[in-house]
Amino acid sequence: MSARYEVPDTEDGRAVAALVARARAAQAVAAAWDQARTDEVCLAVGWSVYKDENIARLARAAVDETGMGVYEDKITKHKNKVMGVLRDIRTAKSVGLVERDEAKGILKFAKPVGVVGALAPVTNPTATPSSNGLSILKGRNAVIFAPHPKAKGASKMACDFMREALRKVGAPEDLVQCIEEPSIERTGELMRQVDLVVATGGGPMVKAAYSSGTPAYGVGPGNAVQLLAEDADPEDAAAKISVSKAFDNATSCSSENSVVACATVYDAFVRAMRAKGAHLCSPGEKERLRSWLWPVGPDGKEALNPKVIARSAEAIAAGAGIPVAPGTKILMVEAELPRPGGPAPEKWAQEKISPVLALWKCPDFRSGLDAVVLITDACGTGHSSGIFTFREDYILTMGETMKSSRIMVRQGMASGNGGTFANGMPSTVTLGCGTWGGNITTENIHWKHFVNITWLALPLAPNRPSDEEIFGSLWAKYGR
Repeated sequence: MSARYEVPDTEDGRAVAALVARARAAQAVAAAWDQARTDEVCLAVGWSVYKDENIARLARAAVDETGMGVYEDKITKHKNKVMGVLRDIRTAKSVGLVERDEAKGILKFAKPVGVVGALAPVTNPTATPSSNGLSILKGRNAVIFAPHPKAKGASKMACDFMREALRKVGAPEDLVQCIEEPSIERTGELMRQVDLVVATGGGPMVKAAYSSGTPAYGVGPGNAVQLLAEDADPEDAAAKISVSKAFDNATSCSSENSVVACATVYDAFVRAMRAKGAHLCSPGEKERLRSWLWPVGPDGKEALNPKVIARSAEAIAAGAGIPVAPGTKILMVEAELPRPGGPAPEKWAQEKISPVLALWKCPDFRSGLDAVVLITDACGTGHSSGIFTFREDYILTMGETMKSSRIMVRQGMASGNGGTFANGMPSTVTLGCGTWGGNITTENIHWKHFVNITWLALPLAPNRPSDEEIFGSLWAKYGR
């Protein structure tokens, strides 16, 4: 158990302490591995959650247990995420001397962080443990997963596959464990007893992780917004955004929630989206859909309806009383463009976690960028945004302006944010959002976040600058 925390004498405290004790014993073995042995173990575990027969079982379990997402898409997501992590860790140095800077006389040594508590979301119960598990093992750590109660079977299956692979190559299988009967209390105990927490999920979960007293990586809320500039290719944008938005019924925090499109390409984009299976709601349908997405609860407040989360567009339309054509994949609504100094954006600026997409028409790039800022500030500051343009000045302006941890250029965001084989982002399912989103880092959480680094400094010849070198330009302009 962590030296920072005294375990209470309760059933939950004792149950978690037993898991942590087993994890520490297993991690002590892994801590002695060299790089070759570490990589061998990671490869074996990766294969166990990559081979087709296992992924098929995991995808089926996830959809059947949660009722969320699309079976075929979960297979694709799982396979791509695991392979992406394997690609990233394949040649990475995570053991011993990993970097030498001769000029500065600095040597860096990578060491394990210890036992990691990893929280998995109901929307992604198998790819999250599998990909995060590989990144954690790369640092010679042990991991204990806390799945969502509504997805505990699917998450445990992924852990069981990884444990079987560890056993097969003679590694301690307790390097990977899972809380089989998760609860808020047990997850809280896990976060307090481990050395590091990685929380992938909703806002309350992340807040609890940061309040646990244990170092933690969390993620902020997603609310990805795409901007189509005047020069965008509307057909290309629709092809990519439609796939990204509909993928796995928008379970990803990176699924587009809004598209702000310049007037010159707006109509062509809408036509192209409709050709891809999107339904554009009439004003009356928009109001019915709003009431279905955000019903008023007993407390008098609107909240996202659990019955729409990661459900199909057809199911959501039926719930809202909206007739749509068979095969409809996305529901679109048109919203009024927010402007600086104006009223707050419509409710449609919020994250919807469903294949529902808000459209906002703007006159030009500048007004569109202002709108993207306002929409992301309403929800999802720090997470991500995207742009379809070929103009470098627009791309750079967006990069300089947005409080987004990642910006995708001419890419679908559901896959692009977390790394694809067609961009250079680290492959992950856990996306830091920086201080903008209440997180400690803006980076994609990957294997580098699961090692401690010792900096060893060698003596160098003194290199102290003179006062003139440092302050000379200041003195010349303003005097001493």
